[in-house]
Amino acid sequence: MLSELSLSVLAALAVAALSLAARLLTPNRLVRRKLRTPLALAALFPLVAFGLEFATALDPAVAGAIRSLSYLGLALAVISFLVVVLANPLREDRPPTAVPNILQDAIIAGAFVLVGTLLLREKFLTTSAVGAVVVGFALQDTLGNAFAGLAIQVEKPFRVGHWIRVGEHEGRVEEITWRATKLRTKETNFVIVPNSTIAKEAIVNFSEPVVPTRLHVDVGASYDAPPDVVKDALLEALRNAAPVLRAPAPTVLLTDFAASSMTYRARFWIADFAGDEDARDQVRVNIYYTFRRRGIEIPFPIQVEYERESAPPRAPGLTAEFAALLGRSALFASLDDDERGALGALGEERLYTRGESIIREGEPGASMFVIAAGQADVTIAGAHVRTLGPGDFFGEMSLLTGEERAATVIASQPCRLMEITSDAFRRFVMAEPGVFETMQPAVLARRAELLAVRERVAAQHAAPLPDPSFLAQVRRFLHIAS
Repeated sequence: MLSELSLSVLAALAVAALSLAARLLTPNRLVRRKLRTPLALAALFPLVAFGLEFATALDPAVAGAIRSLSYLGLALAVISFLVVVLANPLREDRPPTAVPNILQDAIIAGAFVLVGTLLLREKFLTTSAVGAVVVGFALQDTLGNAFAGLAIQVEKPFRVGHWIRVGEHEGRVEEITWRATKLRTKETNFVIVPNSTIAKEAIVNFSEPVVPTRLHVDVGASYDAPPDVVKDALLEALRNAAPVLRAPAPTVLLTDFAASSMTYRARFWIADFAGDEDARDQVRVNIYYTFRRRGIEIPFPIQVEYERESAPPRAPGLTAEFAALLGRSALFASLDDDERGALGALGEERLYTRGESIIREGEPGASMFVIAAGQADVTIAGAHVRTLGPGDFFGEMSLLTGEERAATVIASQPCRLMEITSDAFRRFVMAEPGVFETMQPAVLARRAELLAVRERVAAQHAAPLPDPSFLAQVRRFLHIAS
């Protein structure tokens, strides 16, 4: 029968072999680092045991103390190996989630004290070991930080990778240690917050219970603008902001009748709280341009009495600029100067910021646009078709027929556009009956060009010849007699 010493040596060799095998096989760097302790302690035990067998001249009291320490080391090796293997992901290189590192250390320390006291009956040495642990904690920081760090890992109000706010500090959790929690701020700086401070403060976790975060932007609108119109404009601005999620859907509330304006709150969701400042910036920019296009005023703060001169309804020289712009367009090249001037007087100036959708494929439309300044990208079914610049036009099929938009046009640079609505164009052609006849060749040519582009994008056959019924459709929509 094997002696107690032989069984202990076999156990130590088994723990050492298993620790070495686990270190070689696991891809987890944290596990490989943690297994160094049980591997070293288990490998040391047989050396100490056999050394004591041959050290006959050693004082018995000293030999007994060394033997007790070696057994305590073996116990610590076994406990550490079991906790590391059972509490960490061995097949993935990532930190543990179910049993965090601090909690693992606490389990190892507690189990070590119990084994040393109850099984090995080494009360003096166990007391010394516990004292060493306490001294080690005190050297790092106070026991309050240690227990607070343990409570954070057990209760899990936040985890590594979460965005949190603790007191005046806000950032992404990078690391949780016995002493403190490390936050990375939006300025990419580290803030080290003691765990005892976190335990006393209210914690706001922006990453739970769901990762998307709801933000809001408040804006004032004139009392002259009906609330339904303002809400519709705000929803359009939110839909055109790239960081805003479509689901959950954004909402708008009328929150206050303020001194100089009605206050609206635009509420929207973003995928990651780290981008909240950029998201608010994009939403505010879109709100400005959307309000400008729709003629909704953001009132000046009223602090003192003042007189404000009303801006003229139409900037001087805008009609002449639009008429010249129409002269550069192939669709209106057949018109004379007077006709282009009459049509230019019906055009409205529209401003769009970079990244805003001017029209969307598949949506209803009843107007066309001519670019006065800036650039815009045209896509069909997500494929880029071309880039438009000053003098280029788009949306004319919706103007002529009222059909859905055939493409998506997004401002790649801040754009100033001339918009002609179908109602305005209808009034123009009714007042100038012969205009449409002169435009027919250009309209048919444009129709054939658009069909060819659409067919090419869809990888289908060559575009068919223009259908003569197309002109009849245009005449019916514009109420032009045949």
